[in-house]
Amino acid sequence: MPEKPMPPENPSPARSAVRVLLRLWPYVRPVRGRLFTAAIVAIVASCLSLVIPLVLKWMVDGPITDREPSGVWLGALYLLLLGIAEAVLFGYRRWLVARPLAGVEARMRADLYGRLQRLPIAFHDRWASGQLLSRGTTDLMLVRMFLAFPLTFLLVNGVTILAGYVLLLAQDWSLGLVLLTPVVPLVIVCSLFESRYGTVARRAQDQVGDLTTVVEESVLGIRIVKGFGRHRSQARAFRALAELLRGTELTKARLLAMIWAVITVVPELAIGAALVLGTVQVADGDLSAGTLVAFLSTALALRWPVESIGFLLAMSQEAATATERYFEVMDATEEPDTSAPSAVDGPEGVRFEGVTFRYPDAPEGTPPVLDGIDLHIRPGETLALVGGTGSGKTTLTALVPRLHEATGGRILLDGEDIALMDRERLRTLVSVAFEEPTLFSASVGENVLMGAAAEAGEPELRRALGVAQADGFVDRLPQGTETQVGEQGLSLSGGQRQRLALARAVVGKPRFLVLDDPLSALDVHTEARVEAALREVLRETTALVVAHRPSTVMLADRVALLSRGRIAAVGTHQELLRSSEEYAWLMSGKDEGNEK
Repeated sequence: MPEKPMPPENPSPARSAVRVLLRLWPYVRPVRGRLFTAAIVAIVASCLSLVIPLVLKWMVDGPITDREPSGVWLGALYLLLLGIAEAVLFGYRRWLVARPLAGVEARMRADLYGRLQRLPIAFHDRWASGQLLSRGTTDLMLVRMFLAFPLTFLLVNGVTILAGYVLLLAQDWSLGLVLLTPVVPLVIVCSLFESRYGTVARRAQDQVGDLTTVVEESVLGIRIVKGFGRHRSQARAFRALAELLRGTELTKARLLAMIWAVITVVPELAIGAALVLGTVQVADGDLSAGTLVAFLSTALALRWPVESIGFLLAMSQEAATATERYFEVMDATEEPDTSAPSAVDGPEGVRFEGVTFRYPDAPEGTPPVLDGIDLHIRPGETLALVGGTGSGKTTLTALVPRLHEATGGRILLDGEDIALMDRERLRTLVSVAFEEPTLFSASVGENVLMGAAAEAGEPELRRALGVAQADGFVDRLPQGTETQVGEQGLSLSGGQRQRLALARAVVGKPRFLVLDDPLSALDVHTEARVEAALREVLRETTALVVAHRPSTVMLADRVALLSRGRIAAVGTHQELLRSSEEYAWLMSGKDEGNEK
């Protein structure tokens, strides 16, 4: 199955993870109080673990040396209370951040969804749907996990390590200096790791998007896959992408294993050296046994903060990549939405003046899809648009509701330039029905009433279903208009979906109606009934109808022939049959396999 091209990979090797993550601040700011409180609580809880070595020093140099059991029990009670306090504080920290961070994720997801609705069709044509889905699911989950854990614990562990080294130097400066020796090599290794891991993390997240696209297309196109026996080729495509992702994830795992090994081994060597040196000092009487126990206990308490740096940096890099991918969509240019007051004396219909269109990503030098279209649809008139495959009919109809923006010329509705109209107002004036009917996972009534004002109800719904000759089959559905049609309406036949799409287009009694071959999936008997009802609707509106068959053309007052992106002829059906060989050939239906 054809895939949309994926946007070019955009990881900048020199990009600053900190600068990228700072873009989350507008979302974090409303909950900064709770996050700051949670960080303080976590710092206190973490630093409590550094008090335990001091209690051990007191126990060894005091009650244990003096053989006082009561003192040992008192020390054990202190240790128990410190452990309970630490556990309670960490639990309180988690409670503090859980609800607000779920809210942050929800706001980001809502903003992403809203942005996707406002981005132009050209954007959606370029981006694979799986890439967009992965940004709204996996990437936002990574961002939430970063805010919940690494963001706090990079600070907490940093403060804990600093406080711990102060205690170590205070207990014995020579042993403290031994434990400080790994700092410089660890900083260098972490810097190299961060750069390499960020690149691999970006690659993995892009590959997740590719895999999501394949899964989505296979599910939505399951009838094609099964009908043509393509399940094996689809499975091969899936396995290839899955293997690619597996290889990238293994690369991430190897990098993480390497940094974990370095961060674990180097401090352990320093602790071993400090143990040997400390033992010699105790034997020489230069250091008390309690001080050595406290020193080693403090060093061991710092193992987790130090060892966690590797995976905290990894999670931060993944979050930075996820944030970068999220803002790639949020930074995309929205549809321009300028408006200006109308100064129209009366209805003038639809007018195309020198309209040109070229797709934004078309190769340089490619001729425009539409080139200098001049056309006038009079008020209350129905104009049929006829042309061969690839002539630009669907593109022309998409320009009226501004699904695409004309690259030259202008389109006027009752004398008002649509480029200067508020897009929401424009789309209340213009209603559309596409050749490929799209229905949503909602009831029949909800799908149809999407084309009406918010106050529309049952009378408008029944009228629209009658016009589209859909009331008969809808009434036979299990719950009538309340029946859920399922994803993309695939529980209905093609003709039923097309009739509901037509009903949606006419339910709001629009001033301007754009129909892209709305009857192509109907049998001849249903088509005749729909045409008879549609004529009544067309008398009350100004309409542009893409037509492929003479029966659809007969709905129109006039016909425009579109050929190679230009209007080749305009007239009545009979006039064009006499004057245009191309039109006569198109209407004859002969040699369609050689259609230009």
